[in-house]
Amino acid sequence: MAVAVAATPAQQHPFMAHHGLSDPASFGTPLHPARNATPSLVGDSKWSKVTTMAALPNFQLRIKKPQLCALNTTQYSGYLDTDEDRHFFFWFFEARNVKRKKAPILLWMNGGPGCSSSTGALMELGPCRVMEGGESTKDNAYGWNDKAHVIFLDQPLNVGYSYGKDVFDSTSAGKDVYSFLQLFYHSFPEYANSVLHIFGESYAGHYIPATAKAIHESNLAFSKKQEASLLSVAEQEKRVLPLASIGIGNGLTDPLIQYKYYSQMACNSTYPPVLKPEQCKEMDNSYPTCARLIEACYKWQNVLACYPAMMYCNSMMISFQRSGKNPYDVRRDCEGDNFCYPIMTDIDTFMNRPDVQAELGSDVKEFKSCSQKVYSGFTLSGDWMKPFHRMVPPLLEAGIKVLIYAGDADFICNWYGNKAWIMDLEWSGKAKFNQEADKLWFVDGAAGGEARTHGNLTFIRAFGGGHMYPYDQPESALDMVNRWISNKPFY
Repeated sequence: MAVAVAATPAQQHPFMAHHGLSDPASFGTPLHPARNATPSLVGDSKWSKVTTMAALPNFQLRIKKPQLCALNTTQYSGYLDTDEDRHFFFWFFEARNVKRKKAPILLWMNGGPGCSSSTGALMELGPCRVMEGGESTKDNAYGWNDKAHVIFLDQPLNVGYSYGKDVFDSTSAGKDVYSFLQLFYHSFPEYANSVLHIFGESYAGHYIPATAKAIHESNLAFSKKQEASLLSVAEQEKRVLPLASIGIGNGLTDPLIQYKYYSQMACNSTYPPVLKPEQCKEMDNSYPTCARLIEACYKWQNVLACYPAMMYCNSMMISFQRSGKNPYDVRRDCEGDNFCYPIMTDIDTFMNRPDVQAELGSDVKEFKSCSQKVYSGFTLSGDWMKPFHRMVPPLLEAGIKVLIYAGDADFICNWYGNKAWIMDLEWSGKAKFNQEADKLWFVDGAAGGEARTHGNLTFIRAFGGGHMYPYDQPESALDMVNRWISNKPFY
């Protein structure tokens, strides 16, 4: 789930960029105390393994082996703990159709900011989907653990089952994910040869570049010390994390460019228009001021520069919010009062069952798909409008593959804006990438979308997909990720 505009009272989303967030005195301050563990749920007996590393003395990984959702699939769940009172929940599923040693690891993060990656597991790309009413799950034949080991990580803190001291910026999260992956590889030597792919959607367009940057720079520093024989005994426990690629679906990564394309998606896309021409003209008239504010944020990258940009630019989308249409899929009306997708309520019901929480090892008694508190914290911190696209070129130059894909029915992080920022990205392959033609990519004889590739950069416009592309088009989404992790071309 993803960034969105303010909602009417009848269609309230947790992404309320214009509701109760205008008090400058509250900048950077928590709205509520940090969430704590529920004492009755905490105990050492439920964990099959607790892993530590001398090289990471401030972290530990608690692990159990649940039997839930995909009963014939090896799975693990648990927590990454830090000594700064941060506790990140994860849920892992082993690949179904590839031998363990040959399958890569794919780490998945949902967006928000403030949504649990369990929504990705139980709605989009996990090996099962929650059933109506939330009482059980059913198998998902198009789960992305078809040929990859998949980890769903609840970050930032206080989303899903994660809890602890609040952290409201995307860069800090990247450093914790690096430590989590070090401990994960250390805990499971059977996956030692699995290369790593980091994927996510929506506000993960912030998280993923930040996480990849943390991993890449830590790998470089580690390799440099290793080559100079300067590693301590403890540091020799660590490894170069085998980061092969990143993938961002319908992401928010370069707001300066992406906000320019909201009017096109609302009035002049390949789908019927949602707004009247004069409403889109009003959006276009507001964009120059929006752009100046975002440019100031890009320059200074602090809350005083970035928060006003978020407030003003998101106000451009009030007309769409009032239309009653689904901001994640222009083909649909917004259903109900839970993010426009009733299945989100079903996920909350399922993950709040005591037996499910016991099986997964939750330390908290309340699961919520998305947290308004976390969303508010990120917006108040100024994180929203920062230029995370600038973290992508060093990855490309280092040979790390980058996939940007977008379902073409999404409004809020639409494909026009995503394609535009990729075309504008400054890297050594920019000219040749921009000269490439968009070519059809076929899935079982039908066009799944348009793809453009040069070197290690690929952009995909996914036909018929909304913001949650794997939910709308599960077959083509699985084909996309399987081709990507297998290094097979799209055309």
